[in-house]
Amino acid sequence: MTPWSEPGRILVVEEEPLVQDICNHLQREGFRAVGAVDGLGGLGLFRQHPPVLVVLGLMLPGINGLVLCRLIRAESRIPIIMLSPKNDADDKVAGFEVGADDYVTKPCSMRELVTRVRAHLRRAMMSPSMGEVGSLVAGSIQMDTQQHEVYVRGQLIDLVPKEFALLEALMLRRGRLVNRWILLSEVWGPEYPGDTRTLDVHISRLRAKIEEEPGKPRHVKTVRGLGYKLEA
Repeated sequence: MTPWSEPGRILVVEEEPLVQDICNHLQREGFRAVGAVDGLGGLGLFRQHPPVLVVLGLMLPGINGLVLCRLIRAESRIPIIMLSPKNDADDKVAGFEVGADDYVTKPCSMRELVTRVRAHLRRAMMSPSMGEVGSLVAGSIQMDTQQHEVYVRGQLIDLVPKEFALLEALMLRRGRLVNRWILLSEVWGPEYPGDTRTLDVHISRLRAKIEEEPGKPRHVKTVRGLGYKLEA
């Protein structure tokens, strides 16, 4: 695989020959990419030379994609796009639960994958400037956008990047309806080609972390057919 020589590379962990195909395509599109063909090799590259984004296969020899995703997420908030030959809602939920930001079903077009990579990197680059907002408060929820911390009822809550970004978008518009497509555009990027199921799964996970009764949410309210709003 391509050796590491500069920062800012994308790590692709997938079985052959797809890993090489993805790396070659990303490089033709102007990205720097390196690949590993198994979970252990991917974890080693991630720790030796931290990338800016990971494209991660689900079905890997040794350490599988779900385990590797969990290990990476425990050490970093970088975007993780998961690839899988399966198109089952349970598989997507499992990926999101271990910290994936996006889920692409194989076979997927390289054009679609590149579009998603660009959207996630754009969002990641926007995060520092968004953090200049400082502190946001909505009832028992306190957010420090500079330290990337959220406290609910005085307790520090562990949110993955997309959950944090969703909560920030809602807190900035406290008490107002936020359209589903606006949330997708702001959190996943304006070119994101995914469906709204991705948003619903992340909202569900966010509720599980900040609501006292997630089944009867008091803070993150659904406006049926339109979107969501945050109430104190």
